[in-house]
Amino acid sequence: MSVVPEDPEPRWPVPPPGGWTADDLDRLPNLPPHTELIDGSLVFVSPQTLFHSRAVDFFNWHLQSVAPPELEVVREFTIDIDRYNRPEPDVIVVNGDVIEDPEQTRFPAGSVRLAIEVVSAESRSRDRETKPVKYARAKIPHFWRVENNGGNAVVYVFELEPSTGAYTSTGIFHDRMKVSVPFAVDLDLSRITPRRKAGGQQ
Repeated sequence: MSVVPEDPEPRWPVPPPGGWTADDLDRLPNLPPHTELIDGSLVFVSPQTLFHSRAVDFFNWHLQSVAPPELEVVREFTIDIDRYNRPEPDVIVVNGDVIEDPEQTRFPAGSVRLAIEVVSAESRSRDRETKPVKYARAKIPHFWRVENNGGNAVVYVFELEPSTGAYTSTGIFHDRMKVSVPFAVDLDLSRITPRRKAGGQQ
């Protein structure tokens, strides 16, 4: 009677003393897509919900359509905050002059004008607490947090307060979002989750 060997246990990268660094994300083999570095630890992303996918697409497309020519809108791309922090916001608006090489894998945080995080169940504490603090310390002037409230999108808008170095809330938007910074935006948030019509069609 032959014995079928058990599947080997997955081999996760063992961090070096002091933790992983921002450069390690480009060198470690076989990392899952969208792996982030937070405080020297690798953060793996869980499968995303339909709401998350729709929201990222919505903001990426609509911001691209209205952004001034000197700015670029990029989705799911890492930014260098410091040696031990290289998060990946869902959507960012960056200065266009930092886009130099089609093979580049990150942008300096100082080039980011706006960071957007779409909250998922597994990322709730990171998106609400950890990342905003790090984005503020990196002096990213604008931060938007997008949440799913019973199937409806809610956007929490924050702006960096220069005197404190922390974010202050400048608005909460439910159905329509109209802001003037970092550039003029007028969005119909109901389009993120279209209502289902009779017969199961949208």
